[in-house]
Amino acid sequence: MASHKLDRLLRPKTIAVFGGLQAAEVIKQSQKMGFAGEIWPVHPKHDEICGLKVYRSVADLPGSPDAAFVGVNRFLTLDIVRELREAGAGVAVCYASGFLEAGADDADGARLQQELVEAAGDMPIIGPNCYGLINYCDGALLWPDQHGGRRLGADERGVAIITQSSNIAINMTMQTRGLPIAHVMTAGNQAQTGLPDMAIALLEDERVTALGLHIEAFQSAPKFELLARRARELGKPIVAMKVGRSAQARAATVSHTASLAGSDASSDAFLKRLGIARVDSIASFLETLKLLHVHGPLDGKTLCSMSCSGGEASVMADSAEGRAVEFPPLSPEHRARVKSTLGTFVAVANPLDYHTFIWNNEPALTETFTAMVSGGFSLSCLVLDFPRKDRCSDVDWWSTVRGFENALRTNKAKGAIVASIPENIPEEYMAGLMEKGIAPLCGITEAFDAAEAAAFIGQAWKRSPATSVAVPAGDGAGETTAPDEAEAKARLRSAGLPVPEGRRCANSGEAVATANAIGYPVALKALGIAHKSEQNAVRLNLGDADAVRSAADDLAGLGFGLYVERMVTGAVAELIVGIVHDPQFGPVMTLGTGGVLVELLQDSVTLLLPSSRDDIETALRSLRMFPLLDGYRGKPKADLEAALDAIMGIAALAVENAGRIAELDINPLLVCSKGQGAWIADALLVTKGELR
Repeated sequence: MASHKLDRLLRPKTIAVFGGLQAAEVIKQSQKMGFAGEIWPVHPKHDEICGLKVYRSVADLPGSPDAAFVGVNRFLTLDIVRELREAGAGVAVCYASGFLEAGADDADGARLQQELVEAAGDMPIIGPNCYGLINYCDGALLWPDQHGGRRLGADERGVAIITQSSNIAINMTMQTRGLPIAHVMTAGNQAQTGLPDMAIALLEDERVTALGLHIEAFQSAPKFELLARRARELGKPIVAMKVGRSAQARAATVSHTASLAGSDASSDAFLKRLGIARVDSIASFLETLKLLHVHGPLDGKTLCSMSCSGGEASVMADSAEGRAVEFPPLSPEHRARVKSTLGTFVAVANPLDYHTFIWNNEPALTETFTAMVSGGFSLSCLVLDFPRKDRCSDVDWWSTVRGFENALRTNKAKGAIVASIPENIPEEYMAGLMEKGIAPLCGITEAFDAAEAAAFIGQAWKRSPATSVAVPAGDGAGETTAPDEAEAKARLRSAGLPVPEGRRCANSGEAVATANAIGYPVALKALGIAHKSEQNAVRLNLGDADAVRSAADDLAGLGFGLYVERMVTGAVAELIVGIVHDPQFGPVMTLGTGGVLVELLQDSVTLLLPSSRDDIETALRSLRMFPLLDGYRGKPKADLEAALDAIMGIAALAVENAGRIAELDINPLLVCSKGQGAWIADALLVTKGELR
């Protein structure tokens, strides 16, 4: 196990506890869990707490504590943390609130948080404004409340969970899903020690199998990248539940791109880049951790399902629709192998309804399950709901479990029992099933969420780790400016990007002269208008001087001048390529279906930069509109290579100017037929400082 600055917190031999009611609860919880080390209560008045001798101050302690729970007010917290640091303590958990989280409601909050960090110096602190840590491996709880978990045995392993909400942490410990938990940790304000620092420390514990993160905000992209690399090195997968999908979380800016690439889209792209799976509910979070605990990442996306009911088989098939995991059809040879184990009237398919003909016949069940599982699926599922024990008997169900266990062992396969209704696997059966190498998954939706997450991690770990995101050292200097289209396109053209020839014009006479020089047909636009189509500020396919003169007269007075540009013809499809600057992740690229209906269609994908050409092509191919680029219904195929060249050039410009480009909206990027290129037909640029 690699050393880490939080090691003394995760394996403490001595715990100091400061405060009143909360401190007493910490002692009770550690005693209840059988903590074998020493607990040193500190209180100015009491002589005994929970049967333990009480000390008056840090100076009176018999030694330097490995961990300390500081459950006093925010002002006294500063003094105690300073004294602990001077005494050489390991780590302090700061329970008090009233620091930075108070925001504008308390002018002292931000100042006190900074003073707390200064008081701690090089001694790690957790919080403030957090409950602390539950260590189910050693029975050490720096936790001032009840919880629902159990202490792990000496040889047991479990998952670790970190959340920024203490109440969610408590709720997760109350689960009856059989998930073995090694550690639960709350992050609080992360004044000094961030969530990724805590996460790496937990991953280093050999008793931890997988990690779950409930994230409200990313504090440091580089630290999360380090966490993801270490997780891969240790072979310990991570699943995250990131809040912030709501519309209120999206920033209001001027471009189409910003309406598509809100903060959550960036977060989602960042997690995918790191190989951290994301789920959206607490139930799926817990089931994913369970599957990862038993089996780790899946090596593919193929599933098989077996049930003794056609209804269950249909529900499983429907639930896989639109998922990243799938039930592949059986090959003729595989189908015949399964068919040979079943009666004439059984239709063999995947998912498989094996009927009740072989119910409670363990040899027959073993034979059928073995034949089905032999297909080399990434995960084999048995749909099985146990009857309630208070009114029914489940004796006959165990022959089915044993048959499944035998099939998995014979094929060296990964398997899960899936209860269609979450409560239909009794908690007391969970540990035994996991010892048999079977993941007991509660609920069909949750099981598919877990399988998708495990498959995603397996796929991500097969690829080389992504390069670090292009986060600038600081934002670009100066105020934001928005050059008009003529200037924006001139800058893009100078960067080597494919911009049609065009010129700024003052009047209709100049517009005609420019069109004659460029060659017809041309496009004519009014400058100084962000979304020209909404104000009818664009005229297309102007084929002669009279058409240009008439259009110029129509557009006079709409903006601040005119722009004449060579008309791009032969376009097969329109893309939007957008860049927004995210303070956490640097330049964020959005690719999608372009044109005037971009927000309505919502066909887009978000990438962080830098991204490889393969990543960008994969993103393009994921769009619903991609068939248009690929020659939909006999139409000409698009110049995909030219489109990729253009997008890569835009990405390179954004990376080089990270922090200087606030927004760049290219809509549309016109992709022409093969060999005819891809062209930037419209561009909106917002800068902060001078571009390189």
